Amino acid sequence: MDHRKALTTYIASFVSELARSGVIDVVVSPGSRSTPIAMVLAEHPALKLHIQVDERSAAFYALGIAKTTRKPTVLLCTSGTAAANYYPAIVEANISRIPLVVLTADRPHELRDVGAPQTIDQIHLYGNQVKWFMEMAPPEGTPEMLRYARVVCARAISTASGTPAGPVHLNFPLREPLIPQIENEGLFNQDVSEEGLVEIQRATLALQETEYNHYRDKLNAIDKGIIICGGIEEDGFPEAVISLAKKLHFPIIADPLSQLRSGTHSGDLIIDAYDTFLRNEDIRSHLKPEIIIRFGSMPVSKHLTFFLKENHTAKQIVVDGGGGWRDPSLLSTDMVYCQETLFCKELDERIGQKQESSFSKKWIDVNKKAKELIRVMDEQPFLSEAKLYYQLVELLPENATIFVGNSMPIRDVDSFFHFNRKNIKIMANRGANGIDGTVSTALGAATKKQPFYLILGDLTFFHDLNGMVAAKLQEIDITILLVNNNGGGIFSFLPQYEHPKHFELLFGTPLDLDYSKAVEMYGGQFVSIQNWDQFKKEMIEDRTRSGLRVIEIVTNRDENVKQHRDLWKSVSQEIRNTLLGGK
Repeated sequence: MDHRKALTTYIASFVSELARSGVIDVVVSPGSRSTPIAMVLAEHPALKLHIQVDERSAAFYALGIAKTTRKPTVLLCTSGTAAANYYPAIVEANISRIPLVVLTADRPHELRDVGAPQTIDQIHLYGNQVKWFMEMAPPEGTPEMLRYARVVCARAISTASGTPAGPVHLNFPLREPLIPQIENEGLFNQDVSEEGLVEIQRATLALQETEYNHYRDKLNAIDKGIIICGGIEEDGFPEAVISLAKKLHFPIIADPLSQLRSGTHSGDLIIDAYDTFLRNEDIRSHLKPEIIIRFGSMPVSKHLTFFLKENHTAKQIVVDGGGGWRDPSLLSTDMVYCQETLFCKELDERIGQKQESSFSKKWIDVNKKAKELIRVMDEQPFLSEAKLYYQLVELLPENATIFVGNSMPIRDVDSFFHFNRKNIKIMANRGANGIDGTVSTALGAATKKQPFYLILGDLTFFHDLNGMVAAKLQEIDITILLVNNNGGGIFSFLPQYEHPKHFELLFGTPLDLDYSKAVEMYGGQFVSIQNWDQFKKEMIEDRTRSGLRVIEIVTNRDENVKQHRDLWKSVSQEIRNTLLGGK
């Protein structure tokens, strides 16, 4: 068999197995060395190709698709620094447990370490940021090597999807000529049974009967308990944890990424203003639990983390179906490796109905009072960041998805985006918490979810302006709410703000950019609002528009800090006076 025929058959076997394993979306960046893989991928009728020229943007775009579908998304690039540009998104995928299958083309072994162009060491390029790495064998057309290509592919998909999900990396050394024979009839009709070559079965982490009974007895014996839900994406989990909380009568501290702040349930046990009232020491002292059950990733709120640290004597049960160690403060007394939904359901069946305790009522009353006090923002006539996030609950349409940038936006969503019945999904890149690649990730997610909104700060927007090209090329509908305070707003809440000498130079970093020009370049619509009436009008009219839309909200960093701090102080004082007797 000649080289081109062997190359084609080998790659086609691998691509066939991708499709058979359930892969749909493939993000490709153009390049020479990856030519045979790209051309064969484009020939497969079951695969959807997304072309992203910039590899850094492409990787985040694929991350967004995988975050939404929760299925492996494939990435393909050429050799050299193209592959290195995938690294930030791979780090995020690893920590956030998002399945990616990264395919990098490479020079063959004889061209490595001899000064060949566009050649770097790609062996274990991503280190321990991937779950599995394989240096693929050079293409051959023998039955043994075709089976090898299929089995490695099946293993890669299974590994990426397996709990905890994450990225895998396959490196393909390819020799010239690189043009495959895609004109051949029956390119993907190889001698393989309909079921494929190998089926990989994965187990779900579960406990023994005696262990479920152990936690039943432990929870039945304690009334002062809370449930904390961080970011978690699992079918059936919201219903299961709410049912368990009702049995225990434990309040649920619901991080915005828990998907518990929106839904058709009553919301009676949902605590969503905690980031405001847990800032006060007196309030925290009245809400001390004896037991804490925690699901999902670490919550956004720093003050909730401080609260956990203060209650180090409480029993803290961390339930992690991914078998990780989500306990940066080293506070857990029980690390439970069990699928989260299963854990809730098994305990729900075993625990008897408890009555509402004075402890749970205290949490609910404090939360209710805090939300009443936060409503004062409705009276503020000037543009402010806190009011912006507070109004989103009212202005977003049913079943919307919002992707939230890091730094201040995700923290303001945590503080001011409260429980509603609109089934609004909230997404973010909270693995490594970086601001890079946010636009690209959101656009990837927006290919699968509509209506879709991205809310982010001006520096985050600047970091990934080229990501907007996906909206133009892929014809994606997305509305971007650009909070422009001309710099790094989050630093104004940190100790650096108290040292003004070099603050603007080192941390404030104002860029003074007119973003309308960039949006226009990518064929988008741009509007900078002047008041709240205009903002409401734009949000309502936006529902009938298509394509890329950017709504800019210009705010003042110094005023934003003062407003936040005045609000936190007011809420703390009022709760102390009305609910805690002025103590």
